[in-house]
Amino acid sequence: MSSTSSVNSLLSSTTATTPSINISNILAASSGSSTAGIDVTSAVAAGIYADRAPERAWQADQTTLTSQTTALTSIQTATEALATDMQSLNTLTGPLAARTATSSNTSDLTATAATGTVTGTHTVVVNSLASTASWYSSVESSPTASLPTSSMTLIPASGKSVKFSTGAAITTGDTLADLASAINSYIDPTTKAGLGVTATVVSDTSGSRLAIVSNTPGATADFSVAEPFASWTAQQMTSTETLGANSLVFSTANGTATIATTSGETYAQLATAISGATISTSYDSTSTSLTSATKLTAGSVTTIQDNNSGSKFVYTAVAGNTVGDLNTAIAAAVTAGTLSANVTGTINSSGQEVIAEGTTDQGIKVSTNDATMGAINADPLATKSLGLTAAATTDSSGNTNLSIADTTGSVPFTVNEPSASSSGSAFSFTQAVQGANASLTVDGVPIVSASNTVTGSIPGVTLSLLGAAPGSQIALTVAADASQVSTAINQFVTDYNTAIGLVNSQFSMSSTTNAQGVLGSDPTVRSLQTTLEQAINYVNKPASGTTSVTTLSDLGITMANDGTLSLDSSTLDAALVNHPSDVQNFFEGTALNGFASSVNTALNAFTSPANGAFTVDLSSISASNAALTAEISNFETGYIASQQTLLTADFTSAEVALQQLPQQMAELNSELGFTSKSS
Repeated sequence: MSSTSSVNSLLSSTTATTPSINISNILAASSGSSTAGIDVTSAVAAGIYADRAPERAWQADQTTLTSQTTALTSIQTATEALATDMQSLNTLTGPLAARTATSSNTSDLTATAATGTVTGTHTVVVNSLASTASWYSSVESSPTASLPTSSMTLIPASGKSVKFSTGAAITTGDTLADLASAINSYIDPTTKAGLGVTATVVSDTSGSRLAIVSNTPGATADFSVAEPFASWTAQQMTSTETLGANSLVFSTANGTATIATTSGETYAQLATAISGATISTSYDSTSTSLTSATKLTAGSVTTIQDNNSGSKFVYTAVAGNTVGDLNTAIAAAVTAGTLSANVTGTINSSGQEVIAEGTTDQGIKVSTNDATMGAINADPLATKSLGLTAAATTDSSGNTNLSIADTTGSVPFTVNEPSASSSGSAFSFTQAVQGANASLTVDGVPIVSASNTVTGSIPGVTLSLLGAAPGSQIALTVAADASQVSTAINQFVTDYNTAIGLVNSQFSMSSTTNAQGVLGSDPTVRSLQTTLEQAINYVNKPASGTTSVTTLSDLGITMANDGTLSLDSSTLDAALVNHPSDVQNFFEGTALNGFASSVNTALNAFTSPANGAFTVDLSSISASNAALTAEISNFETGYIASQQTLLTADFTSAEVALQQLPQQMAELNSELGFTSKSS
C-alpha cells in the first residue's frame, strides 16, 4: 500500500477544482474498513489542472492584452490633449486672438475688447456722462397718507403728456402708493406703451416721498413733472440769497419754454426772463452750405419737441444719413402723428436747414448736436409770447419774492419747479437729475451715447464711462492678451511632455524583468514617438518679410535628450511683449497653416476616431482578447467538461477496487486455510 500512499501524496499537492467528495471515506463508513485508498477529488483536480495548461497560456496572453489596452489608452488620451492644444492655438477665436483694452485713466474710462479686435491705440475724451432722469415729491407723513386735491402732469420723452389727479376724492391718486401704482400701470391707449418710468415710494425717518425714475438713461429718455397753477409764488429768498444754476420749464396755453437760471442770478432777473419769454416756431441751422445730399455726423441726435402734442421726435443719424434723410423722417413723423401736421424740415435758398411750425399753433423746440449742420437756433422773427407775467418784489427786510401768473389771470400753467410752501399746495415735485446723453470723442470723432456703456465707436471694443474730464485725452490701447497666450503655450509644453513621457516609458528596460514595456514592439507607439519628435522641429518660413520667431527655441522652448520640452518664461514673455504678431504667425501662419496646424495634422493620423492608428490598434487588441475568451470558453465546454467526467469515473472505479481488495484477500486466505498463526 506504500505505492498508493505515494500517489495520494502527489495528488494532494494539486489544486482541486472538482466537488470535494471523498469516496474512500464513504466506502470505509459502509464497510467498517479504514484502508487507505485514492483521493478521487484531488486526483481529478490534478488531471484537469494538467489538461488546462493551454488555457493558462491563453489567460497570460489576455493579461498582456489588457495591459496593452490600458497603456495605449493613456497614450491616446495624452495625444488627444496635445491635439486639442494645437486646435486652440490654430483658431481665430482662440487665445492668440484674445485682446486686452488698457486705459491710461481708469478712473474715467475702462474698456473690454472682443476676440480678434484689431490692435492699436486710440484717443478718447469723455466730455460728460449719461444720466438718468429722476424726480421726487415733497414729504408726506406715510405712503398711505391722503394727498391734497391737485394734479400732476408727467411729460415723457416721447408720447403725450399724462395728467394724474390727486386728493381724497380721487381713488387712483389718493395716496403716494396709489399714485405710484397709477403711474406704473399706465398704458397709452394708442401706442399701447407705458410712460417709460418707474415710480416707487421711498420712506425714511422724515416721512415718505414718491420717486420717479426713467427706465433708461440719456436725453431721449428725459421727462419732466409739472403742476397746474393760475398763479404761483416762489419760495422767498433772503437779501443774501441768490439763485443757483437750473432749468425751469413753463407750459402755457401758448406752448412750452425752458428758461435757464445761472448761479448768482436774482428773482428780478428771472422775472424779466419769464415775462419776456417767447415760443419759437422756426429754427435755422448755423451752417449755410447744406444740400439734401450733405452727410450728417454718425451718432448725432436731432430732437424736435412739439408743444402742441407734447411729444418728442428724436432722429439719431447713422453712417451715410443725409440732411435730406432727416427731412424725410420729419415728414414721416408728421404722417404718424408724432409731430403736428404743420411741422416741416426744409433747406432754404441760403443753404440752411429750417425746421418750422406754423404761426397758428403752440410752437416747437429744436436741438441738435450735429457738427455738420451746426447749432439749430430759434429764428427771432418767428416767435410768440409764452403768455406769462412775472414780478419780483422786495419787502422792508430785503427779502425777495417772485410771483408768476398767466397774462389772463385764469388759464392754468405748469412749472417744473413748484415749491410746497409757496404754492399753497402740500404736494409738489423736484427734479433730482436731468436725463442727458454721454458726450465723448474717439480719435477726434464726436460720439453721443444714451448710455455710459458705449459700443460701436471702436469696432469690437466696449467703453465704460466712469467720469467726465473735458479736454483730457485718455489713451486706450488694444493689445494681444499675453496672459492667455502664455497659459496656452505652457499647457502645450505640459501636454507634450506627458505624451512623450508615456511613449518613452514603453521603450525603457525594466530592472526587474529586463524587458521593455508592454507596447515596446507596438508599431503605433514607435511611429508616434518619431512623429512627436519630428513635429517639434518645425521651421517657420514666411513667404515674404522677416520674423523674429522661426522655431520654438525663439519662444524659449527647447528639447532635452529624452525628448521632453522645457520652457524659459522670460524668453517667452519677451516675445509676447515685443513681437506678439510674430508669435501668432508662428502658430497660425498666414492662413491657419503654421506650426499648430502642422502638428495637429500629424497627430490626426493617430487620433482620428474613424481610422486613426489608436482606433485601429485598440480594435485589434480588443478582437484578439475576444478571440482568446471564445477559445477558453470552447475549450472548457468542448474538452475540460468531458475530461473531468471521464477522470472522475475512472478514479472512482479504482478507489472502489482498492477498498474491496482487503476483504477479498481475507476471504481467499480463509479458503486456503491460512491464519495469522500459520506459516
